Amino acid sequence: MRERKRPWPPPWPDITDERVLDAIARVPREEFVPPEMREHAYSDVPLPIGYGQTISQPYVVALMTQLLRLEPDDRVLEIGTGSGYQTAILAELAREVYSVEAIRPLAEAAARRLRRLGYTNVHFRHGDGALGWPEHAPYDGIIVTAAPEEIPAALIAQLADDGRMVIPIGPEFTEQMLYLVEKRQGRIHTQPIAPVRFVPLVTPSWSEARGEVLDDEIDVCEEENGSP
Repeated sequence: MRERKRPWPPPWPDITDERVLDAIARVPREEFVPPEMREHAYSDVPLPIGYGQTISQPYVVALMTQLLRLEPDDRVLEIGTGSGYQTAILAELAREVYSVEAIRPLAEAAARRLRRLGYTNVHFRHGDGALGWPEHAPYDGIIVTAAPEEIPAALIAQLADDGRMVIPIGPEFTEQMLYLVEKRQGRIHTQPIAPVRFVPLVTPSWSEARGEVLDDEIDVCEEENGSP
């Protein structure tokens, strides 16, 4: 059990789920930001993590996590591992977390980081987030931490009945909308939650331009050494 080192998280009026607040308190955010950003780790702002990506504002992480309404036996899919901060919070709350990241160096670093912090219920894949991870579907919850212009059909197909998806939708460089998507008896219901601004969902062309092969699982056992 990780100890609180400071009054954290702050008192967000609309974040009332104690399990979510406790999970945020347990996960050391300073471990998920670059060394030069650690003095800002507990500021309620997004921070750059390299490759044009960011670690989300803590309030937004809390809001998206609360919207999922996770139970301890749930299986969760995360699209956009990033530094692994949101991944760790999900791992505190759910039985199994499957996380897909299109940028291989981020996926590998996150796998090392979470293994070092003791998380054993997280599985990583370097792949196209819009395709999800169908081999382990259906998922009780799906969280997307980058914005596509529309909800990917594959993610809807991989959502369990009575499952919930939280996803930002909208074009790059404009204000987007955070949506809650629920599947009930096979029907999809969407609810706008709040205006947001996320980095765009990375497309396969980004990795292909770097000569990377998509859709391979990251073996954390091979990633013991190297940068955190």
